[in-house]
Amino acid sequence: MVSPLPPRDGINPSVVWLSTGPWLTLMDFLLERFPNVPTTVWRNRLDKGEVVSSNGERMASSSHYRAGLCLYYYREIADEEKIPFFETVLHETEHLLVVDKPHFLPVTPSGMYLKETLLTRLRQTFNNPTLSPIHRLDRDTAGVILFSKNSATRGAYQQLFAERAVHKTYHAIARTQPDLSFPLIHRSRLAEANQFFIMHEIEGEANSETRISLMKSHGTLSLYQLEPLTGKKHQLRVHMSSLGMPIINDAFYPLTHPKQADDYSRPLQLLAKKIKFIDPTNHCPCSFESMQVLKLGESLS
Repeated sequence: MVSPLPPRDGINPSVVWLSTGPWLTLMDFLLERFPNVPTTVWRNRLDKGEVVSSNGERMASSSHYRAGLCLYYYREIADEEKIPFFETVLHETEHLLVVDKPHFLPVTPSGMYLKETLLTRLRQTFNNPTLSPIHRLDRDTAGVILFSKNSATRGAYQQLFAERAVHKTYHAIARTQPDLSFPLIHRSRLAEANQFFIMHEIEGEANSETRISLMKSHGTLSLYQLEPLTGKKHQLRVHMSSLGMPIINDAFYPLTHPKQADDYSRPLQLLAKKIKFIDPTNHCPCSFESMQVLKLGESLS
């Protein structure tokens, strides 16, 4: 569905569907659906014509509630936290933008982050409102990520990931495990846990697979090379934790810690180091590597 509202400052409008319910007015629904957004904010958005249906109809503060409508609106975050780290563009073609992402910077807008995201920054820098990430990279993870510049060829690059035709190499620092023999391949079945955002291993046929190699050790810590053969959410973090070597500074695995302010001195020691594939537009081999380096030392322990 094409949005009736254009991107603003590099950010796409948000979407909400009006489900069947007891609300008499649109305002009643919005205030219940978004309890943290004041009435004055919604009234101001409506009065400025910034809440519209999928066919472009402007909603008003007095609009009756109509189940089944799809509404578009511009979301705002007051006092959004500035992320004091910056991306580096590694390569650019007419189809691709290859970027080296820092730790702590989200890729796309969500939750507490709207403007301080890699996608928003890049759309503004390159004045390209259709720029779109081709694959995922966690906010906590740094390293190489691909963006599509051209909607006409975007599907061809996405298909590479769907067909597992992209080879990704990660580096991670974790506990030294002298009882394990490397390289090893860890397979398991990953599923969403009852706890929000968390994945866990369950019984059943494996749907995730990671090759893990030991690069070097320094006392109780080691630098590992991780090669995901599948692309499940949090796969590398769960696999490393299940082997008794959780990645240093991981706040979710093996135990979830209470939400705290970011400690910029303790980034997750996980880096998307390298990505390789055959470019579908010219059939040439491509390889891109992060300039960032994980530093192995006892100070991390």
